[in-house]
Amino acid sequence: MTMAASSANENSDKPRRTVTSFRNFVSQNHDSQFPAESGRYHLYISYACPWASRCLAVLKLKGLDKAITFTSVQPLWRKTKENDEHMGWVFPDSDTEVPGAERDHINGAKSVRELYDIASLNYTGKYTVPVLWDKKLKTIVNNESSEILRMFSTEFNHFAENPCLDLYPPNLRSLINETNEWVHHGINNGVYKCGSATTQTAYDEAVKQLFDALDKCEEILQKQRFLCGNTLTEPDIRLFVTLIRFDEVVYALNKLLCFGFVTTAYTVIFKCNKRLIREYSNLFDYTKDIYQIPGLSSTVKMDHVKQNYYGSFPSINPLGIVAHGPNIDYSLSHDRHRFS
Repeated sequence: MTMAASSANENSDKPRRTVTSFRNFVSQNHDSQFPAESGRYHLYISYACPWASRCLAVLKLKGLDKAITFTSVQPLWRKTKENDEHMGWVFPDSDTEVPGAERDHINGAKSVRELYDIASLNYTGKYTVPVLWDKKLKTIVNNESSEILRMFSTEFNHFAENPCLDLYPPNLRSLINETNEWVHHGINNGVYKCGSATTQTAYDEAVKQLFDALDKCEEILQKQRFLCGNTLTEPDIRLFVTLIRFDEVVYALNKLLCFGFVTTAYTVIFKCNKRLIREYSNLFDYTKDIYQIPGLSSTVKMDHVKQNYYGSFPSINPLGIVAHGPNIDYSLSHDRHRFS
């Protein structure tokens, strides 16, 4: 849950996510501007960012590793140009500098900002990840995570090693769309609404919406294995990337506060410390269940998450101290198989 994912609306005390700018689609139609082809597309991500990580999760679940390559930036924000003060996602100087991050071997870019400059000389928006890149046309296809993960789920089946996995099955699409909506507004974006609220009223409304949504998930998961039944679908991936970050960052930063290392922190910024995910018996086991699906654990690099939150916001954590723990073991047993 990176701060870059949310911005405040200038005319309201309620935050609004920045509108994304590249919204083209890869299609199975060979006449499409962006036809589904093996080896043509590249995904740029940050392991710290939940929006980017959910795209990588679907790529791994579908077994698209051979068809779509990917690169992760380093977790710490750095200056993206020498002549201005913009801080953002950058690539490491070598493939060994930051474990899990690599140089950009596709375009030779030093930052994600450079990718946007290559794609559009007139771009004035934010330089966000994920970025789905077309190596043939040398441009950005799409930078909206919900659309990228949908493309990975539906348009590349003829290249997928796991084509039978359907995260958006026709018989559940109405329920999936409805669930995506309330999970996004209440939880995925809910943490940002809590943290970005500029009045007590706005915060009270946002925190109620967040924990009402978490309580709703807990109730649903008491009766079935996943959000839309006993089959893994899109909303589960969307929810998972927020849940897996929730306790690790909230709890650890709370420890720093207790010892006085920082004057404010995640719990103060996002103000989501009412209850930990570990205190929800169904949600916690559900998180472990999804984490243990083959391929999913490789998309979670908690060291990147923590380095980003602790190291990229000097106004919040000026000393850049990264807390230890709680180091939750998501590989431990769970009881979700009772619904199989």
